[in-house]
Amino acid sequence: MIARRWCVLLGAGLVTSVVLHATAPPGTLKPPRFEHVFVLVEENKNYASVMGNQAMPYLSRLAEQYGLATRYYANTHPSIGNYFMLTVGDTVTNNDEFSGVVTENNIVRELVAAGKTWKSYAEDLPSIGYTGDGPKLYARRHNPLSYLSDVVNDSVQRQRLVPFSQLATDVADHTLPNYGFIVPNLCHDAHSCSLDSADQWLRTHVPPLIASPPFKKDGLLIIVFDESDDDTTGGGGRIVWVGVSPKAKRGYRSATRYQHESTLRLAAEALGLTKFPAAAATAPSMAEFFVTP
Repeated sequence: MIARRWCVLLGAGLVTSVVLHATAPPGTLKPPRFEHVFVLVEENKNYASVMGNQAMPYLSRLAEQYGLATRYYANTHPSIGNYFMLTVGDTVTNNDEFSGVVTENNIVRELVAAGKTWKSYAEDLPSIGYTGDGPKLYARRHNPLSYLSDVVNDSVQRQRLVPFSQLATDVADHTLPNYGFIVPNLCHDAHSCSLDSADQWLRTHVPPLIASPPFKKDGLLIIVFDESDDDTTGGGGRIVWVGVSPKAKRGYRSATRYQHESTLRLAAEALGLTKFPAAAATAPSMAEFFVTP
């Protein structure tokens, strides 16, 4: 392992020294096993506009306390292709108006084959199993599981598309699924409202999840932006990725280059899946963020 020390400017003029790590080659490490993995996606902001921004103190604290990928890049513009890369391992389309059915292999197919449970928790989803777009602040293009043939064509799996309010119930009842995809609405994901609004939403809803007994035992929450708003590096620009878990190395900063297919690989591998959809199969492992037995 190679380590480099950098000084990072945080909010309120605070400067802290952190260590950036470049680890062993991809594929040589595996993450620990988890029973609960959640992916929460924010929208359209580049790394520099988020990290250290006083409008996002809660997300900045999570990044300081847990794991932060400092060289993480989205795959494409606009949004929808990045969401598919996170769940299908392929961009599928760059048309935000896409309304087709995706038949490619995907995270849901592999979860179901392995006997794992999953849910998509979408804010402002009008009803359980809804596969339309809208109304109001709900955007289907930010809920990629709602396009998958494994979901759209299966009445049982379709019931796992649930309103975001169900997450609080599942936390309280200790009935969290193995995999959860969390979809804030267009205001609370920073797409149409301020970073402050997004951060307030995070600091309201994330603490109950990460403080729940099932999560504290073996949970992982990934908070990642879908794409940058003013950069095309890597296809979709440099963005923030934060990994929160009791098994995460504390205050860890990675200098390894990652993209969304690595997040898909991490989610699958952490849950014990052995087949990774499309680009996730050859993506760099993100095991470096975790304490391994």
